[in-house]
Amino acid sequence: MIFSSDNWSGAHPAIGESLMAHAAGYASGYGTSDLDRKVEQKFAEIFERNVAVFFVGTGTAANSLALATANRAGGVAFCHREAHVIADECGAPGFFSHGARLKPVDGPRGKMVAARLDAEIRRFPLDNVQGGQPTVVSLTQATERGTVYSLAEIDAIAAVSKAHSLPLHMDGARFANALISLDTTPAEMTWKRGVDLVSFGGTKNGCWCAEALVLFDLSRAQEMHFMRKRAGQLFSKSRFVSAQFDAYFAGDLWLDLARHANAMAARLAEGITASKTSRLAWQADTNEVFAILKKDVAAKLRQRGAIFYDWPVPQDLVGSFAPDEGLHRLVTSFATRADDVDLFVSAC
Repeated sequence: MIFSSDNWSGAHPAIGESLMAHAAGYASGYGTSDLDRKVEQKFAEIFERNVAVFFVGTGTAANSLALATANRAGGVAFCHREAHVIADECGAPGFFSHGARLKPVDGPRGKMVAARLDAEIRRFPLDNVQGGQPTVVSLTQATERGTVYSLAEIDAIAAVSKAHSLPLHMDGARFANALISLDTTPAEMTWKRGVDLVSFGGTKNGCWCAEALVLFDLSRAQEMHFMRKRAGQLFSKSRFVSAQFDAYFAGDLWLDLARHANAMAARLAEGITASKTSRLAWQADTNEVFAILKKDVAAKLRQRGAIFYDWPVPQDLVGSFAPDEGLHRLVTSFATRADDVDLFVSAC
């Protein structure tokens, strides 16, 4: 009953097999091998257009470089108050962008509201040098609450970004899970809606260590080559990242893995909803489930071997819990088994 994080799950066997298959022999380094080129072309096929792809080691690196590429003097980047870039990356986006500030934007269920985003951007008029200047908008898809922006909601955020001439970044650590939830295509969820660059995550969805920054504006690519190198994210043996993505995309494995993770979360949510003592904090859309458990129930589950995280109560839910209740996050993955879900639910 491991529901701590999809980062706890290992690599899918096909990913491991691909790594082993490419471990022997020689291949040119620094992203120039035939395999690297093949995977770059696959990204172009998936997104239905030419893209620039930069492999990095972590989602934090992808996000930080994405925000850094848009930064200017006195830069202010906008994201949801609970976004990973502002809450869980130890100031890395500010560090890599040489001091850009992250301005929180409110909105229910982990999603920015377009009108509030517009209002926050307007707090920094370009004729006020003391305040700084807006540089980029970042949305998390899927969000830190397991919800997803609908295509219409992405349209609305993109419209505000474009109205202020700001690039729009998508933090896609759980990109595949969001894609399955919306039953759409990568192109429809990104550049066709006005997204300019994507942090494309594979690690949480069955890869060993595979993340990529995808740029739709190719004019930014030359500068990003230097920024990635300076950040220590240019891998000499990049074929081992490409080997993972090669297997990840083959036969739409990446979508199958996300589909399973989402299905296990739905099964978990259904069981918690039927419980007499536990309940959902809100309805999630992907592979993260947020449950309100009695403290004695949570302790009992942990005694039986369940692993899950306590979760800070969002601002909009402060005061809505009983003293003997706690908020907990449960995350499923490609490796989650239905039997473990059912065992957890039976003790709720």
